[in-house]
Amino acid sequence: MTLGSLLSVDQIIPEMKATERWSAIVELLDLLVGKGRVHARDRDSILGALRQREETMSTGIGFGIAIPHASSTRVSEVVAAFGRSSTGIEFDSLDNSPVKFIVLFVVPKDQFQVHLRTLAAIAKFLNDKSVREQLGKAGSAGEILAIFENKVPRPQPS
Repeated sequence: MTLGSLLSVDQIIPEMKATERWSAIVELLDLLVGKGRVHARDRDSILGALRQREETMSTGIGFGIAIPHASSTRVSEVVAAFGRSSTGIEFDSLDNSPVKFIVLFVVPKDQFQVHLRTLAAIAKFLNDKSVREQLGKAGSAGEILAIFENKVPRPQPS
């Protein structure tokens, strides 16, 4: 599972309006609703699941990255959105740094392994400093998507 396979140009916000985590989560979820990836009638239920997860512990994992996520009976496949903020969003991150890259995803409720694999793949991908640098310089949603599609993780030494 890669970000390139989960995203399309219309699921990417090159410059988010939000300045704090709750409005950022709403902005990304509303993008998914607006693009028909999430039914409008399911928005509040999914937002509640995201909020419940976020209140357990911030999904701001450090290095300017946040990965808000939840599982829900309201989706039948993994749905995701990506947002970038050049100024940074206050996210109550583990390292107390503002977040510049947010990947929000929702997984079907009964797919725990998919949930874990998706989370791990996103975290590993964004953990690469060169990826974050490329994402910071990308000029459009199309360029951001190209980074997700073309970046092949380097093999880790054993």
